[in-house]
Amino acid sequence: MPPRSSVKRSAEILAVAAQMQAPLVGNPAPDFSAQAVFDQEFVELSLSQFRGKYVVLFFYPLDFTFVCPTEITAFSDRYSEFKALNTEILGVSVDSQFSHLAWIQTPRNEGGLGDLAYPLVSDLKRELSTAYNVLNDEGVALRGLFIIDKEGVVQHATVNNLAFGRNVDETLRTLQAVRYVQENPDEVCPAGWQPGEKTMKPDPVGSKEYFAAI
Repeated sequence: MPPRSSVKRSAEILAVAAQMQAPLVGNPAPDFSAQAVFDQEFVELSLSQFRGKYVVLFFYPLDFTFVCPTEITAFSDRYSEFKALNTEILGVSVDSQFSHLAWIQTPRNEGGLGDLAYPLVSDLKRELSTAYNVLNDEGVALRGLFIIDKEGVVQHATVNNLAFGRNVDETLRTLQAVRYVQENPDEVCPAGWQPGEKTMKPDPVGSKEYFAAI
């Protein structure tokens, strides 16, 4: 019979493994505290400081690459639309805050970012990308994107491979759907739902009204 300490340790390892395999959606978002660059200054921020707001947290592979700046600047250019929905945007990569700053200080027409409307977070120790399960075998983050609600719960997650970027319109649409069903808990949003379109009641009788109209 193994020693009690060994049994206890094995149970702890299994518990950690089970937690790591559990889906993030529907569970509290892993909190973090990290260095970031915002308004060309170094700042310390944590996910929990945005409690009471929605958060779009997205990971990208590396600074000074090619697809990444198209995504980062696209979110920045549409930032006001997210802000109007009580939402903060945070970009994360495994680069240092110094690399983030240098990239921000590089003009867009030279492959840089220029000024951004939201922070870029440094994940140099790869703790965030590990916690959100987006770190690949090469040590860089895949294109993971998470929508976190006002209570700190993950409501949406997508992960793209390295070679293709994400769609800001779809992120915005999904955020609007998340907000709608949280504000109207007796309704659900069908495929492709846009604000102003019909929703449905999530029961056999109530859903017939929706299906009868399509």
